[in-house]
Amino acid sequence: MFAHHHGCRGTGQWPWAEIGTGFDQHVLACIFARALKEVEAGGTTATEATGLSRAELQDVLARDFPATAINTFALEEASDPEPSLEEELLRDLLLAHARPGDPSGARFAKIIARRAMRNDHLWQDLGLFNRAELSRLLATHFPRLASGNTQNMKWKKYFYRKLCEAEGFSLCTAPSCGQCNDFENCFGAEEGESRG
Repeated sequence: MFAHHHGCRGTGQWPWAEIGTGFDQHVLACIFARALKEVEAGGTTATEATGLSRAELQDVLARDFPATAINTFALEEASDPEPSLEEELLRDLLLAHARPGDPSGARFAKIIARRAMRNDHLWQDLGLFNRAELSRLLATHFPRLASGNTQNMKWKKYFYRKLCEAEGFSLCTAPSCGQCNDFENCFGAEEGESRG
């Protein structure tokens, strides 16, 4: 079902992904498609791949997707994920900037923090089609945090910069980004194919 979503989205057959909560459902379908590939490849469970507890994952699947999707994830074999300290810090940063009264924000904070531990661009780690979809997701659920990325820094780099600032230090050696030898690493194009 989630792979089918990617195929249909590529042909423009998912118009609901452009409006309201349909976009959130599109994002979740992308994330779950990516997670399912990892589960099927072995070495991880659905809860480890998403950062959601069994109960949270079961709730999202039951509410937003056909009941048959629950069986696909083999939740009976999954235990609740244990976040690393780094993941907890990132999740807390996102939660601190979540839109008030937005229950989806907490779910996305967990997912984004877990997926950010992967090695690709964050939009690829989430199985999204491009960086613009990630920017839209962040602006929707974490508007204060997203609006601070005025220089269009890569999202993972931006999150870590914010974490460093919160602790009162900087990992950057240059006095400004424009003088940094590593500028492309933080601000360069985020090209590539979707990993969904």
